[in-house]
Amino acid sequence: MNAIKETNFVFQGQTGFYKGKVRDVYFLEDQIIVVASDRISAFDHVLPRAIPYKGQILNQIAEHFLSASQTIVPNWLEANPDPNVSAGKKAKPIMLEMVIRGYLAGHAWREYKQGKRIICGVEMPDGMKEGDAFPKPIITPATKAEEGHDEDISEAEILAKDIVTNEEWALLKRYTFDLFQLGSKMAKERGLILVDTKYEFGYHDGQIILIDEIHTPDSSRYYIADGYEERQSKGEKQKQLSKEFVREWLMANGFQGKEGQEMPEMPDAFVNQITDRYIELFEKITGKEFVKASYDNIDIRIETAVKAYLTDK
Repeated sequence: MNAIKETNFVFQGQTGFYKGKVRDVYFLEDQIIVVASDRISAFDHVLPRAIPYKGQILNQIAEHFLSASQTIVPNWLEANPDPNVSAGKKAKPIMLEMVIRGYLAGHAWREYKQGKRIICGVEMPDGMKEGDAFPKPIITPATKAEEGHDEDISEAEILAKDIVTNEEWALLKRYTFDLFQLGSKMAKERGLILVDTKYEFGYHDGQIILIDEIHTPDSSRYYIADGYEERQSKGEKQKQLSKEFVREWLMANGFQGKEGQEMPEMPDAFVNQITDRYIELFEKITGKEFVKASYDNIDIRIETAVKAYLTDK
């Protein structure tokens, strides 16, 4: 099956390159070119198989939300020269992931069912079930690791370690709540519930701006709103559109990213299922039909589009 596993371009004026879990980032003097590959990660590990169209889907969902949110939070995006490419401002990353949770799910639920009631210094109420809404959204930050696992961190630890100043932390929190409120509103309009997500920020010309993707299935969890209350009252699993089903498949096949565990090989049928799930989310959250870009000569297509963008800029 066709998929973008990695890229190896050299663009005029290129000063560096960074291969992330999913994105290949090309640094130029004053901007970055980000190519969304079809790699998929879970439990902070990149899986062996790439997922067809995943990169295009993530790139176009991120563009959808970055464009919608630019009036409330400044962001890095300036152009999308290709379905798999974003271009924009180069920023110095703040080494935090601003995780925000409106509902008890995922990592927070796994901690909760082990009896923990405090996560990242934030107290979670007793008597909650998986999928219950918090009284109000909570921010549970994580350190942004260059390699390996991101680690939960509290507000007190962030300030004690001088990762950001008090004023910067207050701004990061406000931006995070504002973005989550917008994302929740846009999700509700499409029959979805934005359960939890994460945002990343950086410094550009002395200003804090939003960087990376937002509200994609790699960084977010969505529930289907229709029937949510009934499923909660019956103690049933919520229907969701996210990457959680990939994590669940990995756990069922003996992998949770822990030392000594062997990564299972995903069969073609499951890879195709992941593609279908990502397309479903794209169409559900954006209200647009997903148009598959051709994989024929895709390296040439991307390189040509980026070079044309850089020449015209």
